[in-house]
Amino acid sequence: MDELQNQFELIADGLAEKGYGIAENFLSKEEVAAIRGLKVLQSDIETLQKAGIGKENKQINEAVRGDHIQWIDAATAPMELKIVLEKIELLRTYLNRTLFLGLKDFEVHIARYPAGAGYKRHLDQFKKDDHRKISVVCYLNEGWKAEDGGQLKMYFPDHSLEVLPEGGKLICFRSDSIEHEVLPAGRERASLTGWMLDQYSDLRHL
Repeated sequence: MDELQNQFELIADGLAEKGYGIAENFLSKEEVAAIRGLKVLQSDIETLQKAGIGKENKQINEAVRGDHIQWIDAATAPMELKIVLEKIELLRTYLNRTLFLGLKDFEVHIARYPAGAGYKRHLDQFKKDDHRKISVVCYLNEGWKAEDGGQLKMYFPDHSLEVLPEGGKLICFRSDSIEHEVLPAGRERASLTGWMLDQYSDLRHL
């Protein structure tokens, strides 16, 4: 638990100081391997839902966003995913206690990007719906190398930052202010991606 506490502190300090925080070892190699063994990551990517753009009247535009997703319901999730969800829930309560963010819930999905696919520069918070407060990305890629690409690129007023999607790494950032994109990769790229909210989530409406 002490190591997990250290990971939480890294995230909280980063969010407070820079608007984003990174924990390199949020998941162990064993936890990443267990999740990668699940059907949702082993099945043909086309069996997952193509991700859309926008909250209302979602549109599929693979030139802008090319990932395939499956939403995760905590009540029915396999144990391999429940372990991660429990860690994210502990992180949510820790951020509330230390940063007073008023986060009430979170929602997550598995995201798989086929080789060559990306997601153009965007904000995670919708114009007419500001309930997404903290974006959360936990990478599920084994043996990832710099030449594989697929970085998360975040934009700031005077610079940008690229984060390599190495397995077990967690990044959290402010949904309302940090524009970002997913750069194309030379191989399939996977993550558990979602948002901490200031309202309760209802996956039935997603």
